[in-house]
This record gives sequence, C-alpha cells and structure tokens, in this order.
Amino acid sequence: MSASTVSYGSAGARPAGGLPVVDLRSDTVTRPTAAMRAAMAQAQVGDDVFGDDPTVNALQARLAALTGHEAALFVASGTQGNLCALLAHCGRGDEYLVGQLAHCYRYEGGGAAVLGGIQPQPLAQADDGTLALADIDAAIKPDDAHFARSRLLCLENTWNGRVLPADYVAAATALAHARGLATHLDGARLFNASVASGTPVQAITRDFDSVSVCLSKGLGAPLGSVLCGSAEFIARAHRARKMLGGGMRQVGIVAAAALHALDHHVERLADDHAMAKRLATGLAALPGITAAAPQTNIVFAQVEGGRGAALLQHLASRGVLATGLIGLRFVTHLDVDAAGIDRALAVTAEFAHAA
Repeated sequence: MSASTVSYGSAGARPAGGLPVVDLRSDTVTRPTAAMRAAMAQAQVGDDVFGDDPTVNALQARLAALTGHEAALFVASGTQGNLCALLAHCGRGDEYLVGQLAHCYRYEGGGAAVLGGIQPQPLAQADDGTLALADIDAAIKPDDAHFARSRLLCLENTWNGRVLPADYVAAATALAHARGLATHLDGARLFNASVASGTPVQAITRDFDSVSVCLSKGLGAPLGSVLCGSAEFIARAHRARKMLGGGMRQVGIVAAAALHALDHHVERLADDHAMAKRLATGLAALPGITAAAPQTNIVFAQVEGGRGAALLQHLASRGVLATGLIGLRFVTHLDVDAAGIDRALAVTAEFAHAA
C-alpha cells in the first residue's frame, strides 16, 4: 500500500482538501501487504509456550542461521528482546556498557535497572555511533566490591541510519571479550545495515554473543523481534521472556508475516535507501534547510532560526508527517514511493520559500 492511500489514523484529522498522507515518522508505521496478509492467514500454528508452533520454530531457526548463532527466540518487540538479552547476560549488581543515546539505554524505560537491578554505564558516542575504544576500556570496572560487575558491551547497528564501521565493530568486540565482557548487538535495522554496506548479515553479527533483530521496521512485519545467541543463552532469555509476560500462544500468525518479509522485503530495502537520498538531496537544495546525506533510510534535517517545530506543523497541515524528537527526522519505508517523497519536498518548499 502506498503512503498516498494511508489514512491519517491516530496522527490527527485528515488534512483539508482530503489530501493523502505521506507518513515519514518511522518505518514502524508500515502496513502488511496483501501478500503478507495472505501468508498470515495460511500460517500453521501451535502453542508457542509449549514450543510447538511450527511457524515460530521455522522463523527462529532461520534467524539463528542468518546471524550465525545456535538458537533464537521470538519476542513481542525490540524493547523486549533487548531486555531479555540484558537479563540473560547480567545479574543484579552487574552493569552493561552502552552509548549515552543508545536505544536500549535511553528509550526503553530503564527496564534493565527497574526490572533486573542492572546498572547502565553510559558512554559518549561519536557522530557515527561508535564508543571510543579507550572509553570502553577505562569504563570496565576492576573486580572490587566497591563497583558493579562489568559484564556486557552493547552496540547498535544501524545508528541513526548509519552503518557501524566493520573494523570498529571487530575492534570493540575483541576488546570486550579480552576484558571478560559479553557483547550484544541491538540490530533493530540490521538488514538495512547489511543491504547498505553489501555485507552479509552473518558477517555483521558473528563477533557478538547475542543479537536482537527487529521485524516490524523496514521489513514491514506488523510486530515482533527475534533474539539470537547460544542455546544456553537463549534458554536464559526464554525464562526472562516468560517473566516479562512475553509468552504468546498461536503466534505463528505473525511469525508467518516475518518469514514473508525475509523472503520478499530484504532486497527492496535498497529502494527505501534510494528514496531517502532523493529526499535528502531535495531538502538540501531548499533555502534555510540543511540535510545530512543518509546511508540508509533515515534523513536528519535542520532548519535555520530554530523553526523546525514550525516546519513540522506546516508539513502535518498538508498531510506529511515527520518527527522532531532528536532533530527533524524523516524515515522512508515500503509504504512511501517517489510520488510521496516529491510531495513531501513540495510542501517543504512552500515553507522554505515563504520564510
């Protein structure tokens, strides 16, 4: 379904004149395609709490193989997957090293501390999302009763739409392992990173002890993530999932959507990346607006004079949705086509030229 046919929904009333909505708030807003809905309707199901949903089992086996791990666990969301990972890697009084702006530290409700007694050790991030190796090394605590026990390093790929450099990932994970830490990758947009860099998924994930893979963003499934790791790790994560209320029953219906996405929606992520470049190029050509060249499907822009909020309001009034939580952010996805991008640019141009 194109963004030109998506209703305004919870974002507010349909704009004047019945204009179609171009929803660039996030790639989480995607709707299941007709073919995905058909796959869901035809899914074989069982009771996943008993481990006998064949479609869930097939999805878990496929993601484990894709990421180069022994086992995998289907969870309701990326937040739940990251929290299960933290609870499986760490105990009460342990800590994890993580970026100051990383999703599993800043945007997941403090779950590790609240529910696991796990202390975060946030570190400053460079513009590309990396943590300085010297900072990682210095943050690892000595074995002393005064300190929390350093147990885990968490990285995120992609970071604000940028692919973590492969040589950096290798160096950071090697450092962590040499100092006795496990490593976890928040792979919310892992397949975007793979497609953009031309790197097989397993080459990105092989140095991590665990990885969470989101299915409801660029891949377009309606919900769910998969957490991958060793069989022993996944057994611990399975216990954590149950504790968090994440045991689901005939969930093969949505696992089928994820399998369909893996079959049909991975290579097409390149289309989203192309749409993001088209949008960024157009925005950068407008007076008073700067836009960074995107690597994947996320475009960040700045408006001179602190008028970002005014631009968002103008866009929304014309049926173009974006967000401004961390600067103006536009995210392309399978429900946004070239016509939608061009309309977003035309509406932005109205604002820019009226200034």
